[in-house]
Amino acid sequence: MTVVAAVDSGTGAKTVAEAAATLADQSDTALHLLSVYEHSEHEHLLNQALDAGESLSEEERSRVATTAAENAAADLTREFETVGRRGNPAAEILEYASDVDAEYVVIGGRQRSRVGKALFGSVTQSVLLEADRPVVVVPEEPKER
Repeated sequence: MTVVAAVDSGTGAKTVAEAAATLADQSDTALHLLSVYEHSEHEHLLNQALDAGESLSEEERSRVATTAAENAAADLTREFETVGRRGNPAAEILEYASDVDAEYVVIGGRQRSRVGKALFGSVTQSVLLEADRPVVVVPEEPKER
């Protein structure tokens, strides 16, 4: 079995990776960090930020996703595998979890307004609703008590 941590290049990725590593340690199972490069209408902005010119090749998109997973795992002290995929993030996360028969999927969550969720959707929400295995949601920023 495997624990799959779905990470991106956001600020909460390391928190997700650490939570997934803890869960994998407790379950004595493998840890995979998965990042998905999503093609969107804003790809040109990402390409500019990466100084990649007008368009990234499919191979470069996978490399960008793998790099995001590697960055999220930079502080981990246990063994892990990083995986970069491209496509619809929720669909790719669920497909990968099924492919490796993941025991858990660990994903980040951030607070969004109802309007924001309705207009833009939510990868976390889609994974939660469509998963056929346990999903652990890690808040992007822990709440103060």
